Amino acid sequence: MTWRRHPRSASADDLLTALGRLTDRARKTAEIQKARVELAEVLQRSMLPSDLPEVAGLRVAARYAPARNGLDIGGDWYDGFLLPDGSLGLSIGDVQGHDVEAAAVMGQIRIGLRAVATATVDPGEILGRANDLLLSVDQGLFATCSFLRFDPATGVVESARAGHVPAVWASGEGCGIVEDETGVPLGIVPGEVYPVVRRRLTEGDALVLVTDGVVEGPAFPIEAGLGAVSELVGRAVRERVSAGGLAAGVMGLTALTDHTDDAAVLVLMGAAEAAVPE
Repeated sequence: MTWRRHPRSASADDLLTALGRLTDRARKTAEIQKARVELAEVLQRSMLPSDLPEVAGLRVAARYAPARNGLDIGGDWYDGFLLPDGSLGLSIGDVQGHDVEAAAVMGQIRIGLRAVATATVDPGEILGRANDLLLSVDQGLFATCSFLRFDPATGVVESARAGHVPAVWASGEGCGIVEDETGVPLGIVPGEVYPVVRRRLTEGDALVLVTDGVVEGPAFPIEAGLGAVSELVGRAVRERVSAGGLAAGVMGLTALTDHTDDAAVLVLMGAAEAAVPE
């Protein structure tokens, strides 16, 4: 018996052609999305410092991860700069929204904090003046922020918080969440007062600050996220992980939160002497 191949029906040919077109379109869409994510990351990173200053007694590292939704550019930031008295000023924060406007306001707040810090080195006063400055330009957006000042002469960290996520600390004696008092976010209430908390950072101690994109997700509460950070930081201090390694590890926790927001991490570690930022 001779077997003969039946001619393919026109409908089958059309189906295969359509399938090929859909496959090609999906591939091109994936390539475009990848390009959009890369563009968003380049734009965002261009607004963040390329490196952080070096001071005696401190190792500092930072990481940033963009939002996962293409050009949903976020308003998360970190910063570090020398203050007039030789101490180090550091900030981390998150502007409301996920668009170009939020990113623009983020840049303005960073510049504003630096400008205010030329007149005063008190973290609470810096946040207070930055708050009034943000209200005066009437952007209609608010921002959470933590500002810190590290004094290399004493090893003391002074910090103030404007509605931002609490910091996590660890030393040879343990680890936990910094339960300090906070003021409201910047850009909401004029004349707000921001309390200052002081903590000595000795060799091997760590202080870690994050934005909510690191510790909170659609089905992941912030308390669980902070708990995971605390556990990781405590283990890193015991194992003498570097500041850069710790920052990378904390950023890796975004896999737990399934974050769609952008995210930033800032790590301070006490050191015997100055070290190049990681």
